Formats: sequence, C-alpha cells, structure tokens
Amino acid sequence: MAETELPEPDRVEGAPHPRHTPRLFGHQAAEAAFLDAARSGRLHHGWLISGPRGVGKATFAWRIARHLLAGTPDMEVPADHPVARRMAALSEPRLFLLRRGANATGSALSADIRVDEVRKLKSWLTMSAADGGHRVAIIDTADDMASASANAILKLLEEPPPRVTLLLISHQPSGLLPTIRSRCRELRLPALRAEAMRDALTQAGAVVDDPLSLAELGGGSVGEAVRLLNLDGLEAYQTLVDLMGTLPRLDRARALALAESAAGRGAEARFDLIVGLIDRFLARLARAGTLGTTPPEAARHEADVIARLAPTPRAALKWAELQQTLGARARKGRAVNLDPAALLMDMILKIDGMAAELAQR
Repeated sequence: MAETELPEPDRVEGAPHPRHTPRLFGHQAAEAAFLDAARSGRLHHGWLISGPRGVGKATFAWRIARHLLAGTPDMEVPADHPVARRMAALSEPRLFLLRRGANATGSALSADIRVDEVRKLKSWLTMSAADGGHRVAIIDTADDMASASANAILKLLEEPPPRVTLLLISHQPSGLLPTIRSRCRELRLPALRAEAMRDALTQAGAVVDDPLSLAELGGGSVGEAVRLLNLDGLEAYQTLVDLMGTLPRLDRARALALAESAAGRGAEARFDLIVGLIDRFLARLARAGTLGTTPPEAARHEADVIARLAPTPRAALKWAELQQTLGARARKGRAVNLDPAALLMDMILKIDGMAAELAQR
C-alpha cells in the first residue's frame, strides 16, 4: 500500500484536518501571547503547543504557520490567499509537516515518528527558501517521536537555522526530553468550555444539541466530542448513569444488556467507548466527593447519582482507587483478549460491590 493511501495520523476521524480548520475557539490568550512575541521582535525559534488531546493545538499551529508564511498582521489569513491555498493542498514549499509516516513495508502507519522522517526535515532545512523568507515546521505530535528522532529534533533546537520556526504539538509534554522543553517557549491550551465547544463542533460540521454535556463528558476536547458523537456516546453515558442509579442494588438485567452491547464482531469501538465512559464516571465521582460539589450534568439525574454515591472525601478516595484498579484490569483484559462482555460485567459488579461497601459505613 502506498503511503498516500494511508489515513492521515494527525486527523480525527469524522472531522476535517486542522489545516482545513480556519478558526480557533476558546484560546484567545494563547494567540495574543504569540502575536505579542512576533510583533515585538522576540519570536522564539521553538514553540511547544501543549494541552489536552483534541482542544485545538494543531489548529493553532496551522494558524501560526499561515500567519508567519503569509506575513499578515494578525492570525486571520483569507482562504483564497495563495499561501493558504498551498498549505491546504500540502504544497507550500516553506512549510514542512513532520508526522508519522508509513512503516517499513508501507502497509500501515508507523507506530512512531521514525528518524528517517526527521532526516527529511533536516534535508529540507538545508535548502534555502526560494524567496529568502520565513519557514515553518510543524511536528504533530512530538509525543510520537522515537528516541533517535527526539534527539535529532533536540539538535535542531540547540542550533536553530535562521528564519525557521519549529512548532511542536504535545498532549503530554512531561514525557518529552527536558532539554526539548527547555529550548521551547510553551503555550498551553486549556480544555474548552461549552460555548467554545459548540462553535468548534459547528465549524467541524457536527450538529450539536447539548454542548454542555459534550464539553463535560469529552473533557473539553473537540476531538473526543467528535468521537462521542460518532459513537452515540451521550446516549451510552445516559444508559450508564441510569444503571449506576440502581446501585447498590444493581439491576443485573440492565447491566448484562449494557455489557453484551459491546460484544461480538465489529463491536471493538463500542467496547472502548463503554470502558472509557466507566472511567469518566468514576473520575467524576472521585472529583465530586473530594470537592464537595457535583459537576454540571453530562446526563439526566447524574448529579443525584453522584451526590448519593460520593457524599464524602473518604468515599471519593475509594472511587479513585477503584478507577485505577478497573483501568488496569481493562488494559490487561484487552491485551489477553478476554471476552468483552464478561470483562465489562466484571467491572460493573466491582462498582456495585464498592457501592454496597460504602453504603454500610
């Protein structure tokens, strides 16, 4: 299979690629900070754009690149601008996109950004820009770099070429080499609030009836919200909350129905969805019990269920411990190909057991 036939590793399924996403919502402070540096002549050669997955980091990087290469006074570059058109077509000679490429056989995407991909970037950097202007390289994501690739990028950051800006995108900057982080200026993007989530999803072509629930359940991530919409995640979470409302006297018939909905051929995405929703429900229980306040509801009657199951910090600690335990069990179960329905039922029974234990104290 040719590399051009492979899916783009930096694109969320069901949403346009960030290079086709013109506007950025909810991150005015980060844009203002970058523009202030650019206008004052203090444009750093390396920028680390960090934050939770799916909040708009890549969209921000592409906006920066369009601004620098088009030479506009602000971040807004018209879609019909020659630079914008070439970037959309991945044909802008002053832009380099470093991302995961094909594996050694060309049959699938590589698991990481291999060092031979970085060598292409270094070769590109040795060539002068045709007009002597600015050049930009986007690394999406720096988290994907293999060890040799990270060391090669570090050398570029230590001895940056003139008039080149490196934009590194990272979901987990703590996992990067400390020396890479120290040689970049970091701009951290927070999780999106409901209004910004609605606007971003509308731009992506999604129909949004309940942006608040999506913002809550998706952790403020547009990418996760798109996945939830594609998999009917809000409906699945409502089913889960309704089931948790029967604790500590679990409605086993409903629990079995939920577990079996993720079994069978082709149900892998459904299984991953439900495991993820269980994890989020337990996290919300733990957080609510610790803070003493319930979060905005992501499903009907969720606040009542959370308040009843996690009334104290002590209960919150128990739920947090169970979240960690069940997360590890789910990862191990998937690794050894346990029956999905049995694994999910076991997780639900463990939750029921914890609810019963806390109810007795």
